[in-house]
Amino acid sequence: MTMDHSRTGELERHLGDPFDDANPVGFAALLEADERGEMPAAAERALDDYGFNAEFVPVELGGRLSRLDGVVAALRSLYRRDPSLGLGYGMSSFIASVNVWLAGDDRQRRTAAELILGNHRLAAAYHELAHGNDLSGAECSLVEVDGTPVLRGRKEVVTNVRRAQGMILFARTDERPGSRSHSQILLDKRTLDRTRLRDLPRFSSSGMRAVQLHGIEFEDCPVPPHSILQRGRGLETAIRSFQITKTVTPAVMCGPVETGLRVALRHLTTRPLYGGTATDLPHVRSTLAGVFADLLLVECFGAAAIRAVHVLPAEASVYSAVYKHFGSAVLLDAMNTLSDLLGAHFYLRTGPTAIFQKLLRDVRLVGFGHAARAACESIVLPQLPVLARRSWSEPRPEDAPAELFDLDAPLGPLEFHRLGLSAGGRDHLTGSLTESVSRLGGPAAALGELLLVEHAALTRDCRALGPADLTVTAGADASDLVTRLGHVHTAASVLGLWRHNIGGGGLPDAPVWPHALLDRLHGRLKGRPAPLPAAAEEALYTELLDRFHTGRAFDLAARLLPDGQGAAGA
Repeated sequence: MTMDHSRTGELERHLGDPFDDANPVGFAALLEADERGEMPAAAERALDDYGFNAEFVPVELGGRLSRLDGVVAALRSLYRRDPSLGLGYGMSSFIASVNVWLAGDDRQRRTAAELILGNHRLAAAYHELAHGNDLSGAECSLVEVDGTPVLRGRKEVVTNVRRAQGMILFARTDERPGSRSHSQILLDKRTLDRTRLRDLPRFSSSGMRAVQLHGIEFEDCPVPPHSILQRGRGLETAIRSFQITKTVTPAVMCGPVETGLRVALRHLTTRPLYGGTATDLPHVRSTLAGVFADLLLVECFGAAAIRAVHVLPAEASVYSAVYKHFGSAVLLDAMNTLSDLLGAHFYLRTGPTAIFQKLLRDVRLVGFGHAARAACESIVLPQLPVLARRSWSEPRPEDAPAELFDLDAPLGPLEFHRLGLSAGGRDHLTGSLTESVSRLGGPAAALGELLLVEHAALTRDCRALGPADLTVTAGADASDLVTRLGHVHTAASVLGLWRHNIGGGGLPDAPVWPHALLDRLHGRLKGRPAPLPAAAEEALYTELLDRFHTGRAFDLAARLLPDGQGAAGA
């Protein structure tokens, strides 16, 4: 079964034109809700009417979840309008539910499915301010009192914890040190003694203002004995579930960056300047083409990383962390670059560019939380020497399966249990690079060879790592290794998609786009994303402008969007 793009189109039509001021799911209404610090009620009702929450529930439990790219496409439709809506309505429930699909028994899975399909929220209660991202230090605990399990402690800065009907709570269940000291607990508030719960005040935030970021405190709150998901395996379950959320987060955050680019185009193509418009200036056109190239780089790596959860789940621990590390940096750079182009218009809270300042604030979340860049490095660093000595050093690297790149190839169901805690030194994505480069010709071939040289250097550097270089206390050089691997993985993704989708989908003209993207990628690797070669820049800018004027998305699918004419005055 290939991905059903018609379903995404149906959702977009249901949500309507975001530039329509009368649309309850349009930018005007979403900005008003943001100014009030409230979730947009009319937009949430529209999503309830559509049955959006079924996207997060496996098919066998009555939902629509069978492929990860389907979840990403649906969430991206929300995030491109309003990341607060994406997180506050949907993503928070998905983050929590993945733990149940991973580790829950039949009864727990049915409970979670009932809550979500009933349009209730599920909260993922991990965070404690005293411990940050150190889950092993979490103090909120489940203890026995007179033979009854009760919860003690608090969780803070948790999305939807106040209004959620259910939650996944990460709690200490054993005072002894070690990886088996914590468990995840599925709570249904309908079964709890509310007098034993205390809601904590909302934590203010500069971005995601509408999202409810509260805390909760448990005062010897009894919980049903069947609430624990696999006692003692809370940390293991969390690490595996984060592989899903690390993969999804940059992919859906491409949505607001795409909207930022669209808003910039609407402004710059109509802004009078020097007898023409701003987009007549070579620097402006070059910068817009560069942002489009950066967005496509994240899209390409994302497509491979998402499909890897199905095709190569044992290797997802590396791909998800490296993708999150790479994608978050590129997307933040792209939005900052667009803000420079917009000048004073980027921070206006009223008028045609007003949505941009909100998106710029909200996109910054891509680098936060349990999937923050430092957390990603802590997952990848210990695996680098093993990768370097095994798959990266093979004389003839094993090519990746075609299904990793072929966007029309069927994908099997999501099998969460196949996600591993480490990749065991396997990396088929990088293994595909040699074969892909051998298919290149012209200037792109030289760029491909440069990236192969970079991978060889990365392999040598990773083989030389010592024990002190593999922990969270490692220096900047170790962090740089993860950044370099992100560029190698992105190159492999770009060329793998080119090799297996020539002339298909919404990919730009096949002979030009791998050259343009590899050039942009190589420039980023050297710390200088220089202007693209003239022919590549012109081809990408032409493609961007054509999609803009015809109302098509700036992603790999290039699907039609309900955005009016796609440009003011077009």
